Amino acid sequence: MSVRAAAPHTVKTAGRTLSVRLGTATATRRRLPSFLLVGAQRAGTTSLFRALSSHPLVHGANYHKGVNYFDVNYHRGLAWYQGHFPTGTRLERRAQEGRTPVTFEASGYYMFHPCAPERIARDLPGVKVVAMLRDPVERAYSAWKHELARGYETEAFERALELEDERLSGQTERMVADPAYQSFSHRHHAYVRRGHYDDQLHRLQGLFGPERVHVVESELFFTEPEATYGRLLEFLELPPVMPARFDRWNARPSAPMDPATRAGLREHFSSHDQGLSTLLGRDPAWTA
Repeated sequence: MSVRAAAPHTVKTAGRTLSVRLGTATATRRRLPSFLLVGAQRAGTTSLFRALSSHPLVHGANYHKGVNYFDVNYHRGLAWYQGHFPTGTRLERRAQEGRTPVTFEASGYYMFHPCAPERIARDLPGVKVVAMLRDPVERAYSAWKHELARGYETEAFERALELEDERLSGQTERMVADPAYQSFSHRHHAYVRRGHYDDQLHRLQGLFGPERVHVVESELFFTEPEATYGRLLEFLELPPVMPARFDRWNARPSAPMDPATRAGLREHFSSHDQGLSTLLGRDPAWTA
């Protein structure tokens, strides 16, 4: 265990606060991300983040997996965001064979947030975007378990699905109209809507161009990790350095989903999976 991991929570919190203050004051000397892992939530992004962080030419934000700047912290300003990353001097000292390391972060709400993609495109011209997708049926159930464990959900899964439209009614419109407004239900109760990947990927491709958007399917990452990760490194124009091993993080074992609920969700997502197939030029892995 590292010294940082073993430190008490209060010490780590104080360290993060000091790091952000110092970083903000020296923001112009720091390197903004060259790529972002934008979601989806509960699709394996922590596992992919750890694999990427093991690469000698890839560095994440200081103390953070995700900064959540473009979704819930945008009011803090670009200097605050830039202050989370290593300085250019530090990165140049870690250069290998003439290649300077790059920075990134992984915030799983970026892809679904109604304002985040446009903010990213405006503030980070040239950035590459990585979207990690998972079978939307399994993702919805995993997200519900996650929110239940965190205390953000109190309803049974089927009841939460029934309530989703009511909970999210008008929330997107309000978030767009008022950038300061943050919707609890939009962030924590969108079990089905977050799985409408075709809508989200269409928006990303429209903003960044298909050539700057790369999709990683969770199912392939965990069954064919070397090949899947190798394609990602090629997209990022990084040398093919593999991690010592590919681990699965943040899994939540539980009782199986009710078969009738699963069938209903599968039917709901079928048209969205077809739309995703059109955008990808192939069928998503979970439809095989």
